[in-house]
Amino acid sequence: MNYRNNNGSNDLSILGFGCMRFKKKGAGFDMEEVEKEILYAVENGVNYFDTAFIYSGSEEALGTVVQKNSLRDKIKIATKLPHYLMKTREDMEKNFAEQLKRLRTDYVDFYLMHMLPDKTAWEELCNRGALEWLLELKKEGKIRNLGFSYHGNTAQFIELLNAYDWDFCQIQYNYMDENSQAGRKGLVAAAEKGIPVIIMEPLRGGRLVNDLPRDAIAAFTESARGYSAAEWAFRWLWDQKEVSVVLSGMNSMEMLSENIRIASEVQAGEFTEGDKAVIEKVRKAFDAIEKIPCTGCSYCMPCPFGVDIPGSFRCYNVSYTDGYFNGFREYFMCTAMKKEPQNAGLCKKCGRCEQHCPQKIPIRERLTRVQKRFENPIFKIGKKFISKRM
Repeated sequence: MNYRNNNGSNDLSILGFGCMRFKKKGAGFDMEEVEKEILYAVENGVNYFDTAFIYSGSEEALGTVVQKNSLRDKIKIATKLPHYLMKTREDMEKNFAEQLKRLRTDYVDFYLMHMLPDKTAWEELCNRGALEWLLELKKEGKIRNLGFSYHGNTAQFIELLNAYDWDFCQIQYNYMDENSQAGRKGLVAAAEKGIPVIIMEPLRGGRLVNDLPRDAIAAFTESARGYSAAEWAFRWLWDQKEVSVVLSGMNSMEMLSENIRIASEVQAGEFTEGDKAVIEKVRKAFDAIEKIPCTGCSYCMPCPFGVDIPGSFRCYNVSYTDGYFNGFREYFMCTAMKKEPQNAGLCKKCGRCEQHCPQKIPIRERLTRVQKRFENPIFKIGKKFISKRM
């Protein structure tokens, strides 16, 4: 297993175990299989385990296995505060106490503000006493590192990154999101501050493996490398020295052993020009089936009415390439789960954005399409609920 920097110390395995997708059995988890996989992972050098309060049963399952097998000193546990459900410091304290109980531990190595959408949300959280409380927990040793997980655009990520002296961060990043979400710019910005970056959705929830366009399959098949689609995605990430840990929601021994093999072989900077050309062919294959040819350059921004134009277009495309639910979920997280919403329906048709678009996209008309596709009654109810919580 290879390891990379954690604030100057080479102690994080580059492969992290994402605990949201433990193997199911009936209404719960197959605990025999979960235990087997966790033990195999630890024995082979995996030391970063990621869970969250809202991952039903996940914290409890991980804590049970860790306690039973005396693994606590061998691993780093990351879990998350669902700040969007917390109104007061007392709510946060109660939530954290429950997490420690589930995890059967008295401290958390990496504690994230879950799906923190922007700087404003962090400031609001601080106003509710969160930072004072979190610093007390750090002083007491109950949390060792403080960070956040993020879905949104690059500019807002960098603002959030600079809003506090974070210990680490977690972003969605893969070869299709190089110029969207936090993106390559966000990754580099964090690395330049010495902040370890944890990667989620390296396979876009499996879509970079299971639903490849025909031309993408051909590009991988024609390469002499012989890598699977998953291996291409992981190697692309680990080729970048700024990537600290890549999370994988492993739920089979086959998947686990294969990912460990790759993580034990790969080194940053190994990708050749030929390898990069293969990934570019795959990107173009995905782009060919997208509905809006937005490159995420953000020349159209800022919108005077607050619309996240590139983010809205990205989610719209995702709803066609990766399934409607995935597009809708990302759209809700990126536009509605904010102190100040950024959804397409806020557009006032001023046309300022279209004057700056290099792709000459009829942005106003396309935003209307986005609004019709996503802003249904479920979206509106959820947006109203979030606005009250924030």
